[in-house]
Amino acid sequence: MAISAELLEILICPACRARVEMKADGSGLRCVSCHRLYPIRDEIPVMLVDEARIDE
Repeated sequence: MAISAELLEILICPACRARVEMKADGSGLRCVSCHRLYPIRDEIPVMLVDEARIDE
């Protein structure tokens, strides 16, 4: 099961407050502004700055 469109509409990056988008491979959520990549574990997005990495 993928993350619903309704959930993606309300999720924001906790670091810069910009919106996030699903990566094409479904491995995480990427911030459109600061480019942090938040992982998805067991179909749950881990929206913690300490867990994110910068995606280039």
